[in-house]
Formats: sequence, C-alpha cells, structure tokens
Amino acid sequence: MPAPKSLLSLLVSRIAMGAVAAIVLVIAARLMHFPQVFQIMFVLYAFLGTLVYILLDAPPVTRVDGLKAIVALVAFYAVISGVFVAGASILPQYDPQVEKGKIDKIVKPKMAATEKGKVEELLKRTDELTAQSHAILKRLESLGGAQVKEIEAAAKGAQPGGPKAAGAGDLVALGKEQYDLQECYNCHKVGGKGGLKKRGPHLDNVGNLMKPEELKEKILNPRAYMAEGFEKEFNKKLMPDKYKELMSDQEIDQLVAYLATLKDSAVETPKPIKK
Repeated sequence: MPAPKSLLSLLVSRIAMGAVAAIVLVIAARLMHFPQVFQIMFVLYAFLGTLVYILLDAPPVTRVDGLKAIVALVAFYAVISGVFVAGASILPQYDPQVEKGKIDKIVKPKMAATEKGKVEELLKRTDELTAQSHAILKRLESLGGAQVKEIEAAAKGAQPGGPKAAGAGDLVALGKEQYDLQECYNCHKVGGKGGLKKRGPHLDNVGNLMKPEELKEKILNPRAYMAEGFEKEFNKKLMPDKYKELMSDQEIDQLVAYLATLKDSAVETPKPIKK
C-alpha cells in the first residue's frame, strides 16, 4: 500500500484527471450541441469514473463474514439504488409517443413547404376533388337538373380554400399549442403550472408588460430583454437561441398572439429590462 504522502498525491492526481475529463466531455458535448442535461450527465459520469479509479488504490477494508456481510451488502445496494432512483427522478422523463407527436408537428409543416411536400399536397387535393366530383355526378344523375346549382354551390364550399375551409383556426389556441410544443413550461410558469425550477420568470402578466413586437424580438433574440431579478439566469443564457431556426414566422406569430393574451395582473410577473 502506498505511503500516506504518496497516497495523497495520488488522490490529487486522480481528481485532477477526473476534472480534466469532465471539462473535455462538456466542451465536446457543447460543440455537438447536446442539451444541458446531457452535459451534466457527462460530468457526473466522469466523476463516477474518477471515484472508481480512486477506489482501486484504496486500502482494503476489514473482512466481514456471516450475517454482517449480508446486512452490509443489502445496505450497499439500497444506497446505490436510492442514489440512482433519486438521480433519475431529477432528469426529464420522456414519453416516446409524446415526443413523436412533437416531431411530427415540427417536421410535417416544414416538409410541406418543400417542393416534394407541395407536390404531395397537390396530389392529395387532386384526389379529394376527384372524389367530390364523382359524388356530385352521382347526385346529379339521381336528382336531375333542377338542383344543379345547389349541388355546385355545395361542392365549391367543400373545396380547399372555399368558404368552409377559410378559417385558419384560433391563432391564440395555435399559440398555446406552440407554447406546449416548444416546451416553454420547462422554464416558465403560467396559471401555476410549469417552471418547477427558477430558470425563467412567470408569464401570467407578460401581455401587460410587453408589446407583441417586443415579445417577438425576445423570442428571436433572447438577449434583447432581461427579466428583473433574473440577472444570474440571463448571464447563464438559459433561454435557448434556437427558435429563429426551429420555428417558422407563422409559428412565432402564433406564440406571440398567445403570450399577448396573458394579462393576469394578480400574479407578480417580473418587469422586462431592455438590454
């Protein structure tokens, strides 16, 4: 077994190696744009490996036999299991079906904007119009010419872009959907829901504090405004600078429309400070 002095120097060197490994892993993870939670996991893995590396040179423990050995083994596994369960409960929990739905909602509109997507949409509409035409012809054959105008009007209303398809949906409802889709609730709280940790301000009254154009500027450029009392979080750049690439202009406008309706003055909402 190494002397106490050499053991101390060995311990320091192992800890230093673990710190260097953790730094390298974090830098590599950031360069590859890994989420922050994975960067933290890599650091924990590095220090776990360091701990195992240190234990390899630790002095042997006193031998335990019989019932004491069984109790010690059960206690060891109980502690280790508790640590892993507690650690896993802190990390975000993912539902594959929910994540798949979110991916579809993000990818499908962007796919539809490509040339291939436009062709597929046109083919789909062509099939729909063909089916409608066949239905109209059958009705004409059965009813005769007296109700032709009525049927033509009904057919026009059923076509894409016709009177029945004119409504684009509730902009605010679509904005609320974007709020959930982009997982804004991870950092912000609205109506008492979301924002379990202090990452971002409550948004219940943000519609009274910021104009729609200011909200849009904040989404596109998180450094444009800072919430009062959130200097530490602002300096850490906790709000991602990704939405201008991730979201279309229409989706951003929908999100802004929803945020502009949040005007509950009863809930204390930090004032935005222009930077």
